[in-house]
Amino acid sequence: MIYIFLSICCSVTVAVLLKLARRYQINVLQAVMWNYLAAILLSFLFFKPAISTITVVPPALTLVLGVLLPVLFLVLAASVRNIGIVKTDIAQRLSLFIPILAALFLFGEQFSNFRIAGLIVGFIAIFLTLFRKSTGRSEKFSYLYPVLVFIGFGVIDVIFKQLALDQSIPYTSALLIVFCVSFLVAMLILLYTVAVKKQKVQLINFACGIVLGCFNFGNILFYMKAHRALSGNPSTVFAAMNMGVILLGSLVGIVLFREKVSRINYIGITLALAAILLITLSQANAV
Repeated sequence: MIYIFLSICCSVTVAVLLKLARRYQINVLQAVMWNYLAAILLSFLFFKPAISTITVVPPALTLVLGVLLPVLFLVLAASVRNIGIVKTDIAQRLSLFIPILAALFLFGEQFSNFRIAGLIVGFIAIFLTLFRKSTGRSEKFSYLYPVLVFIGFGVIDVIFKQLALDQSIPYTSALLIVFCVSFLVAMLILLYTVAVKKQKVQLINFACGIVLGCFNFGNILFYMKAHRALSGNPSTVFAAMNMGVILLGSLVGIVLFREKVSRINYIGITLALAAILLITLSQANAV
């Protein structure tokens, strides 16, 4: 369980760092680019992929992921900045409904009563968690970010699952290629901002990006280790990880950053936990 705890801490820390970026005037785009450099170096250190597997022509899915990840990372940062850690974390964790729906409509998987109940409760949870009485135009627009987080992470999860089934290249090597492509995409975006918008590249952004990358990679590493340590109980890892991030993220957002959470939002958080529990039970019963 220590691996699950460490993965949860790393995941929430990433959100905290993105939250602090605005306060300390950190350029998120630059930090995101250096974050992937850190992930590349750590992949070599911990995964030790064979060079021969890296030079193989990568599956198209790795290229798609490489483009989507940095873009979604910027959306995630904007969501944390605009509506806070609590709601962004929940939107990210409830994105698991998209691969579940893909399993139903694309792959013809049969659904149990637990899974159907989890989906219904989950969508109610999303609405209640993001609910706010204010009708200001700017605030309405800000809710586009968690919606994009929800859809984006769901789509990425589906692609990751498909990539894991690809036998042409080891999964860790594919992950390294994804990080390399993401780094190049972020660099191209940054070069555009430097050349066109005259943005300055600063050392502080490099330092913050490396720290961000360590925690981002730590989330992946410890999550993989947790699945290996508890290989006979994947549903335990799934439930503990998702519920842990929601609980710790909510606690950090409310206590440290004084994020405003209404009674309706609290009900949404509770329903989000219930939805994940129901989906976990459906997975356990399917084994």
